[in-house]
This record gives sequence, C-alpha cells and structure tokens, in this order.
Amino acid sequence: MQSIREAQEALEEQSLSPYAALSGRTRGRRRPVASDGIRTEYQRDRDRILHCNSFRRLKDKTQMLLSPQGDHYRTRLTHTLEVAQIARTIARALRLNEDLTEAIALGHDLGHTPFGHAGERALNQVAPHGFVHSYQSVRVVDHLENNGKGLNLTLEVKNGIALHSDKLPRPMTLEGQTVRISDKIAYINHDIEDAVRAGILREDQLPYDCLYVLGRTKSARITTLIRSIVEHSGASIEMAPEVLDAHTRLKRFMFDEIYTDPMAKGEEGKAEGIVQTLYRYFLEHPRALPEPYSGILQQQSLENAVCDYIAGMTDQFAVELYKDLYVPKFWTR
Repeated sequence: MQSIREAQEALEEQSLSPYAALSGRTRGRRRPVASDGIRTEYQRDRDRILHCNSFRRLKDKTQMLLSPQGDHYRTRLTHTLEVAQIARTIARALRLNEDLTEAIALGHDLGHTPFGHAGERALNQVAPHGFVHSYQSVRVVDHLENNGKGLNLTLEVKNGIALHSDKLPRPMTLEGQTVRISDKIAYINHDIEDAVRAGILREDQLPYDCLYVLGRTKSARITTLIRSIVEHSGASIEMAPEVLDAHTRLKRFMFDEIYTDPMAKGEEGKAEGIVQTLYRYFLEHPRALPEPYSGILQQQSLENAVCDYIAGMTDQFAVELYKDLYVPKFWTR
C-alpha cells in the first residue's frame, strides 16, 4: 500500500508549480535517516524546528524595541510567525511547497542574538571571524541543537535559512526566496505599527508617495506587496517595479528615521556593552562555560563556544548573568 507520505509526494508532483521544490526530490540530509510513513521530509524539518529549544527562546528576544513596556509589541518569536504567515500565503498562491517555506521561515532567526541587531553588531565587532545571525541560525540547526547533534535538516531548508538576508546571494529555491522577501515585508510593516504604538512615529510622517502605491494601513500594504509578488513571479520571486520602488523607499525611511531614533535605540549602547563584556569574561574564564558549550571549545575554538553561548541567550538571561557577574549583591538579615 502507498503510505501517507508517498501519497503526499505524488500530490506535490501533480499539483505544485514546475518551479516548486518537491519533497520527494530533496537533496537530502547530512546524515541519512529512514523515511517517515506520514510526513514528508520538509514537514519533518518544520516539526524539528518548531519543537527545538532555540525556537522557544525567541519569545524573549528583542525584535525592534528593547524591553518595551506593553503586551502588544513584537518579539523575535511573533516576528517569525508573521514571516511564516506571509510566506505561506505567497507560496500557496504560487503553488510552491508550503512545508518547505514554513520550515525556512520558522528557522530563519534561530541564531539571532539577545537585544536584536544591537547584540549582533556587538558580537560582530569582537568575534575574530565576525558574526552574522543568518549563518548562526544554520549553526544552531546543524551543530548546537539536540545536545550538539543538530537537527539534521535538509539542504534546501538550511540554504533558505542561511541566505534570508538581502546582502547575501539568492537562495537556491523559490521557497527560500519567498521567505527572504516575506521577512522584509513583515518587519517593515510591523515595525511601523510598533513605532506608532511607542510614540516614536506618527502615521502622518510616513512618506505619502510610498503609501499612495502600497496603501495607508498595514493590512493594505501587505496585501499590495503579496498581490504584486504573486502576479509578477515565475522562475524567480519578483514584484512590479513601482511596488518594489515604493517598498524599498519605505524601508529606507525606516532605517533613516526610526531604526536610528534615540528613543527607540537609546538603550542599545548598554545592550552592546553587556554582550561585549560577557564575551570578554568567558574568553578569560572558559571553565565558566556550561555544557554543551564547554565541549565546543574542545572540538573547535573558545571564540566559537563563547559566541554560541551568548547568541543563544534571551535578553533577560543576558542581563541577569551580567548582574550576577558584575553587580555587587547586598546582604540582608
């Protein structure tokens, strides 16, 4: 009898786009594993990511605002879920592989540092080989999760995770390209919403020419962008030139006016100081590294082990560890 997985793979062959990555044709894993009777390979990857420790820690990592006072601001976890939702909508409309798309989206920020891009900058400045969160995300799924065994994901998922940032080459699959553009769609639009909520931005400050093309509300802008991608993509993920131009200019506005705003970023210097101080402390005290990071320095390098440990921390854990190491404790009776 045909298994559920085999039936799903056959359905993909019949129904998905010629440009889609098919589960039955994956380039495979670093370590071969027996097939699952129910799930396709990309479904298994999605589930492995969803159930790993690094994914759960995303709920306590900064997205844009450091330690915002309020229940409705995004975290790295809610950002990840929004990326997955947008990417799956595009993938379904283009008849791409939704399971592969979702796996890449859920895993794309697993290697992100505490304190968002401030933490990433801090580690990049002190680590001898630099630090890029997308590459660290692959390191997490390849080497750090599952007690150092890694999640043993397929090549297509790891490629999409590694190349989800703009400054890097395009991912090998359209599903990876979909996640890359969905990441930008998500963070630009939800950061606008968070900035308005925080009083950093007024909606009437947004560039009108961009809103004229994309829409005045978050929902309208996301709809315009998704529709344009669906209508203009084929062998690659594209959008209409005027929509791409408006989207790019809105992104530039956010970087010029909001991501450098003193109110939004006023605490980032402190956060960078915490990250770099912790980095130097563990270089000087390698025996203080917990397992499995102490094992990493035996196999690779102390610098790698320290980067891995700090990058995996949540914001609050990093702050509390810094306080334990450097802030005097007061005696009580």
